[in-house]
Amino acid sequence: MNRADQISNALEAAFSPQHLEVIDESESHRGHAGYQEGGQSHFRVVIRAPIFGEMSRVARHRAIHAALGADLVGQIHALALDVAG
Repeated sequence: MNRADQISNALEAAFSPQHLEVIDESESHRGHAGYQEGGQSHFRVVIRAPIFGEMSRVARHRAIHAALGADLVGQIHALALDVAG
């Protein structure tokens, strides 16, 4: 399973989002720090779930990182988050 699928599965299980997009933006970072041949290093996540409605921005990001787990987060160079309730 690739990292995009791992991210998607973890977030689906943790938050049951109404909307979820996991976009691999790695190719647009070719030549930059953290780029890995074959991609799977730079991601943008767009997620909408009611649980995020009452959380601060920092709490939302912490919740997502916790749901992904330290191992998966450690394999990703960049993770851009667009989170709303």
